Amino acid sequence: MARLALLSVSNKTGLIELARSLVEEFDFELISSGGTAQALKNAGLPVQKVADYTGSPEILGGRVKTLHPRIHGGILARRSIPQDMTDLANNQIRPIDLVVVNLYPFEETITKPDVTLAEAIEQIDIGGPAMLRAAAKNFADVTVLCDPCQYDEYLQELRQHTEPSLEFRQKCALQGFLHTSSYDQAIASYLTKTQPTQTLPEKFTVSGKKLQSLRYGENPHQKAAWYQTGVNPIGWAAASKLQGKELSYNNLVDLEAARRIIAEFTDSPTATIIKHTNPCGTAQGDTIAAAYQKAFNADPVSAFGGIVALNRPIDTATATELTKTFLECVVAPGCDEDAKAILAAKSKVRVLTLPDLSSGPQETVKAIAGGFLVQDADDIVADTSQWQIVTQRQPTPTELAELLFAWKVCKHVKSNAIVVSSDRTTLGVGAGQMNRVGSVKIALEQAGEKAKGAVLASDGFFPFDDSVKTAAAAGIMAIVQPGGSLRDQDSIQAANELGLVMIFTGIRHFLH
Repeated sequence: MARLALLSVSNKTGLIELARSLVEEFDFELISSGGTAQALKNAGLPVQKVADYTGSPEILGGRVKTLHPRIHGGILARRSIPQDMTDLANNQIRPIDLVVVNLYPFEETITKPDVTLAEAIEQIDIGGPAMLRAAAKNFADVTVLCDPCQYDEYLQELRQHTEPSLEFRQKCALQGFLHTSSYDQAIASYLTKTQPTQTLPEKFTVSGKKLQSLRYGENPHQKAAWYQTGVNPIGWAAASKLQGKELSYNNLVDLEAARRIIAEFTDSPTATIIKHTNPCGTAQGDTIAAAYQKAFNADPVSAFGGIVALNRPIDTATATELTKTFLECVVAPGCDEDAKAILAAKSKVRVLTLPDLSSGPQETVKAIAGGFLVQDADDIVADTSQWQIVTQRQPTPTELAELLFAWKVCKHVKSNAIVVSSDRTTLGVGAGQMNRVGSVKIALEQAGEKAKGAVLASDGFFPFDDSVKTAAAAGIMAIVQPGGSLRDQDSIQAANELGLVMIFTGIRHFLH
């Protein structure tokens, strides 16, 4: 008796070629449902509709098609168990050797801007996952294919061995379970977002499709890969690489840090240069070339081998400046054609365009032993109208604007974080120190004489007044910090005595 294949796919890529090979090369008989059956018929291939095979019509507008004992019995029957085969014979059920199924396009549907809940619900596949899981469970006897990229390998297995190997079937079973798991996760995630709740869900799952293997992780002995969430590329998966080597794990981590900083600034041309996820230079200018030059000059030693993010397209003037030093990556919303030709002189530099640099993940996930931590993204927008001026001296409009700039940058520096800035340019950055005064000293030392008349931002409160006194001695004129220390009054008093402006934001921005 000819082997039997069940084909029921939403994504019809490669379907006709696969089906033709099954019929003409390997004498398979085909059963199929709905649009898949029609596509096969239109291609001139012999196919029996599922409804005709089961003797049960499709009902409920197509919601029930393949949920039938003749389908699931044929998939789940264990060929090595006589009673299973007797049950098939007694019920006139044929064993199904191949199941080719992919699912309703739920994720594609929910990405549409005006999709309704009712429309999304109708794209939740029921029969498809049931067949995938049944076939994957019975991989000892059945092959399951859920992705068109598997078709050629399956046909090669048949050509070489007549029957696909057990190893191949088990590998396909794993892909089937991963496919249904990812599908269910997408549905659960979507429905979670429809619930009017301010808390994180009781169960949180993460699913992704591997975009590519990376050469290694943070270090050469660590394996690494890059995964995309969702079916439609967004974020870095949607970026276009104009030139340069393949992106590394560390490149992507630094690029994301750069994206988070640059997303803070939309009103003026802004550039940031990242090293090891911390900004070594961030600046605003009248043009994007001027902004980059200011950011580079803020710390040219650290900028060597850095990651550059720009919030305006790369023009020829900026491209010329970018080629004057060694950089790992550059990302911008776009790139002029003439600028591309200039950048080509540095062919190893990875140049990417990402039109939407502002959209990021809604949560952050961090693995720990035995589980993982989830938190809302720290995407709160700074609102100076909510800031509290706690000193006698009031800030000038220029000082307030500078404090806002420094505060936005400080938010993205590893805690304990201190940023000194002037003329919308970082002059000194103290990052990741074990005590705050240590970060203050590093930032002020880096700023040097330029600290005179500058402002200082701190991501957390000052537990003592020593940092205020150190800042004032270096010439700092204004400080912005969250406030909230039991000894805030000591810092306020020191600021008043030294003639500084001090502002409390009421918001802390630790970054670990």
